[in-house]
Amino acid sequence: MPLTLARPEAVIFDMDGLLLDSERVALDLLAQAASSLSLPWQAEVGFSMVGLNSRDSDVLMLDAYGADYPVADLRQRFGELYEAAIADGLIQPKPYVRELLARLEAQRIPCAVATSTRRTRAEAKLIRAHLLPHFKALACGDEVTRGKPAPEIFELAARRIGAQPTKCLVLEDSNAGVRGAVAASMKVVMVPDMLRPDADIRRLGVPVVDSLREVLAALSV
Repeated sequence: MPLTLARPEAVIFDMDGLLLDSERVALDLLAQAASSLSLPWQAEVGFSMVGLNSRDSDVLMLDAYGADYPVADLRQRFGELYEAAIADGLIQPKPYVRELLARLEAQRIPCAVATSTRRTRAEAKLIRAHLLPHFKALACGDEVTRGKPAPEIFELAARRIGAQPTKCLVLEDSNAGVRGAVAASMKVVMVPDMLRPDADIRRLGVPVVDSLREVLAALSV
């Protein structure tokens, strides 16, 4: 059945894996960073970090590898590799992002970003991808006390864009992000990237679509 959406007051986008094809790059570089430091690394740990902020991701790594795991060293090496990838233009918009943003601008529907990424890096990625001017506001991982799946970052994005939470549409690729948007009483559509929806997401009846093309079609009616 085709996706149907009522006109939202505002649209709040996740960034990594939704706006930007960045999750694969990040996970590959995490593995490279761990290898360069001769540290243990398993892909499953990386997948479990998708959608989470750095603080919560660090907890996952320590739980997986022990309290003496040198998280700070890994973060530093990963940051060096990731910043180089951003500068080299290796992180590009996902399909239909530009078309969807153009449609929303034509309909005068304001847009915001709610990302677990810290502000300085989020802005750098959006600038490099030529997307930042499309957004009225950003809410970033280092600007909230509790990251996704808590609702705080979505509530902050709604306040900054001047919209009522219940009238916002959230577009998310991660299970943690979907849970946060639902907790914020927002309409949410999941556009999976590397992770499929968990069973609780299915039980909540959250619409799941293959790409932003379906969201574009629903908002073009």
